[in-house]
Amino acid sequence: MHHIILDTDMGNDVDDALAMAVLHSLQTRGQCNLAAVILSRAGHDAAAMCAAVNQFYGRGQIPVGVMRVGIESQTNRFLPVAEQWPHHYDPATAPDAVDLLRQTLQGLPDQSVTIVHIGFATNMAVMLANPDDVALLTRKVRCLSLMAGAFLPIDGDARFKEFNVICDIPAMQALAAHWPTPVVWGGFEIGWALRYPRISIAQDFGYVARHIIVEAYNAYCAPAEERPCWDLATALYAVCPERGYFGLSRPGRVVVDDEGVTTFVVDPAGNQRYLTMDAVQQARVLEALVQLTSQPAHV
Repeated sequence: MHHIILDTDMGNDVDDALAMAVLHSLQTRGQCNLAAVILSRAGHDAAAMCAAVNQFYGRGQIPVGVMRVGIESQTNRFLPVAEQWPHHYDPATAPDAVDLLRQTLQGLPDQSVTIVHIGFATNMAVMLANPDDVALLTRKVRCLSLMAGAFLPIDGDARFKEFNVICDIPAMQALAAHWPTPVVWGGFEIGWALRYPRISIAQDFGYVARHIIVEAYNAYCAPAEERPCWDLATALYAVCPERGYFGLSRPGRVVVDDEGVTTFVVDPAGNQRYLTMDAVQQARVLEALVQLTSQPAHV
């Protein structure tokens, strides 16, 4: 069983919400257990959205940890959707994100946890600065599946500065240099090649009169827009690494420079790789993501 801890910057892009739908659908299939959600950006509205998605999928008991002081969201276009849906998030009693991360790790079996990381590295940098937390991560985590960086030129730009990196460069530098377990980076190029189809939003969620994911997508996106699936791909790999949806680079390590540019250095002793994807895999991944995102929830 893959025990999943999700670290998200919910609010900056709607793909975080769709990634949660993917994880819940995989849990419904018995393929993972979403043990906790923690926020890597400040704001109770983001935590409320995570709690509302959990509740929609019948798992309102999943704890949500909040970052009370830190990086604020650049956009809240879809977060007000949570106000229209039931949830149990209480700002007064919600645990802090790093505290919840520690508590959740301590309660799970050794080498059973995959961290799905689809936000800023702020929480992880806090953990890496504490030797006891590093020991906890080493004991409990078998893989960090990380949406960050870019490992191919993006529209001809070989020094592309990816959003999750540049919002907290020192934290991502610490993660790249010091993370103690295997890491798989899902670069910008992966999600950029996967666009969630509008026809799915229009036709695949009709098993209920209202759907929180559809409402979030429509609140964030322009009418004809098809958002890239950065975070969804990271979630899919985390739970299904053996299914051949993606390829992997050779082992190595990622270096994050002071401008936020990521460079991969091949090193046979390295504990890091990045995702690759050919045309056949691209088609498979997109279809899998559509089916998982739109899979009927037990509501």
